[in-house]
Amino acid sequence: MLYQLHEMNRTLLSPLIQWAEASSKLFTNPVSPLAHTPFAQRIAAGYELMFRLGKDYEKPQFDIGSTEVAGVHTAIIEEVVIEKPFCRLLHFRKDKHAPELAKLKQPVVLLVAPLSGHHSTLLRDTVRGLLPDHDVYITDWTDARMVPMEMGPFHLHDYIYYVQEFIRFLGAGVNVISVCQPTVPVLAAISLMASAGEAVLPKTMVMMGGPIDPGKSPTAVNDLATDKPFSWFENNVIYSVPPSFPGYGRRVYPGFLQHAGFVAMNPRRHAQSHWEFYLHLREGDNESAEEHRKFYDEYNAVLDMPAEYYLETIKTVFQEHALPNGSWEVEGKLVRPQDIKTVALFTIEGELDDISGSGQTRAAHDLCMHIPKAMKQHYTAPKCGHYGIFSGRRWREMIAPRITEFIQAHA
Repeated sequence: MLYQLHEMNRTLLSPLIQWAEASSKLFTNPVSPLAHTPFAQRIAAGYELMFRLGKDYEKPQFDIGSTEVAGVHTAIIEEVVIEKPFCRLLHFRKDKHAPELAKLKQPVVLLVAPLSGHHSTLLRDTVRGLLPDHDVYITDWTDARMVPMEMGPFHLHDYIYYVQEFIRFLGAGVNVISVCQPTVPVLAAISLMASAGEAVLPKTMVMMGGPIDPGKSPTAVNDLATDKPFSWFENNVIYSVPPSFPGYGRRVYPGFLQHAGFVAMNPRRHAQSHWEFYLHLREGDNESAEEHRKFYDEYNAVLDMPAEYYLETIKTVFQEHALPNGSWEVEGKLVRPQDIKTVALFTIEGELDDISGSGQTRAAHDLCMHIPKAMKQHYTAPKCGHYGIFSGRRWREMIAPRITEFIQAHA
């Protein structure tokens, strides 16, 4: 019922939000007489803030039109190479018409994006940082409310099977990079492939800021998952998709509830950010205002997660610690990271990460005990929070170059 009430409220507020947007433009457009009245800029700033607080945020585009390879600018073409019910494998193909790029052969990277609330476009900066030196593919997860019921459920083991299928498709030379949540299913996927003696295994696996062992340095996110019983999550955050979407009837963890949880983690910071946005608009600081828009266009765009996938993740990863405890079975097959012997491992953590605590990702080294020491590496990025691991200046200047060096050394 909560999902239906949310949609009803959104529909009722839609005219008000549209009116706020139109009013903001009336007080800023130079051809409008209202734009030349006293306090026009302040009034427009208030209306735009109202509009942005109430509007719906659709899935953003990656919008990566080009990159530079060896000093040559080349266009980027987005291609869907595999389409599954809950995910698309997206390829950022380089246009190699320039003679300098005709024979270009770069390491293939499978970038596994989180399925934890935000869209895969959250890794836009990650993709940009990898493109100059790598042939990049990314998992582009589908909003569960857009997947019809006849497509069936999506479990945690389905996530693992998707990753395995993508690895096999890209071949033995692929390098897998997982960011945050997918570090756990990615390690499980590669472990199961190694245990089965598959010939197609990645050359490297790079794991960034993920809960491999959430028992180490628990954060507020870990505490939430363990302080409440499993039944609380089943009864309080799972709802059915209303009739207005293709996935009508599917049980999901709704995006609007996830967004409320994101904001609740740092309410003062978000309130201050919106107040500063209003001040920037009032003072005519369009550059700072645009930075705010870009950030929240991404941050406020959320997707619904399949209920079975979300609940199994809570139980298996955060409550039972099944991976580090060695008790995780995927449809009867035990996950054994110790069976991985030929895949180089690079773990990355942020010194100030308040989502995946210190040591949680590094724990992969102990689990993958039979990977030779020469094929293992760890890096803790100084003064770096969770998002800084894969986005922003520290990602571009400190982390991306190290990943490139690691892949070149082992691939």
